[in-house]
Amino acid sequence: MVAELQPQPSDKHVLVEIEDACRIIRKAKPTIYTLVRKGLLPAYKKGKKLYFYEDELLAWIENGRRKTAEQTYEEMLANMQSGVRHKPKSSVQF
Repeated sequence: MVAELQPQPSDKHVLVEIEDACRIIRKAKPTIYTLVRKGLLPAYKKGKKLYFYEDELLAWIENGRRKTAEQTYEEMLANMQSGVRHKPKSSVQF
């Protein structure tokens, strides 16, 4: 399904309106407006209309891919190892 939405070499950077953006990313108009307002979805505004580039929408979808459990575990382990700090020994003893 995603493969047929991939841009072909001839239509690499096509400007689309919000109706086409809804079809491409399979979200409702209010959801798209919210994502644009939050700055999460790449969009361009001219007057009162929003425009999108099809290849940017597809890249946005691709970047949102969930990581596998193995990738998540490796990142968590790396973060834990890099953030380990040892408590300095106190010179005062009770």
